[in-house]
Amino acid sequence: MSESGKIVLVLGGARSGKSEFAEKYVLHAGAICGYIATAEILDREMAERVKLHQARRQKRWITFEAPYEAEAVFPEAGERTDAILFDDITIYLSNMLYGKEAPQGTTAEKGAYVRERIGKLLNAAAQCGKTVVFVSNEVGNGIVPDNAMAREYRDISGWVNQQIGEAAHQVFYVVAGQAVDIKRLAFKFE
Repeated sequence: MSESGKIVLVLGGARSGKSEFAEKYVLHAGAICGYIATAEILDREMAERVKLHQARRQKRWITFEAPYEAEAVFPEAGERTDAILFDDITIYLSNMLYGKEAPQGTTAEKGAYVRERIGKLLNAAAQCGKTVVFVSNEVGNGIVPDNAMAREYRDISGWVNQQIGEAAHQVFYVVAGQAVDIKRLAFKFE
């Protein structure tokens, strides 16, 4: 079933098919699947998005709500499931940067705080001993945002994706519903 301690990153743009691909990957990795949900339902639009994701999932899924401090749910998720989907890093990052315990300071200081928290998340994922698939948006492929907050978010998101990509055994980029294993294709310095 699940490969022990395997970390996978699935990246893509909005509506690229990344979550559907990640769900299929996790379903192939285990009979009982964990879904770590990071979204807080704060408005009607988010409620609709959550409803769409829930409708796709079958009875093989156990959901763990974790909009903050998600590393804390990995021990239980690892005990109760064969493989785990973390959906998604992008919303989790928003929660960290702009939620109830948002850090203050420069972009670099906030970035350092977030990278430390993501390090704890990756450690918890590896320690649970299961295949863990992280989903994240690739937000840096568009135009440069016109405001400082959006540029800060884009920059920190890029750093986080690099951090997870470095730790991951596999990194998939999804475009138009097609997944490419970019870590396998990536150039590596000797």
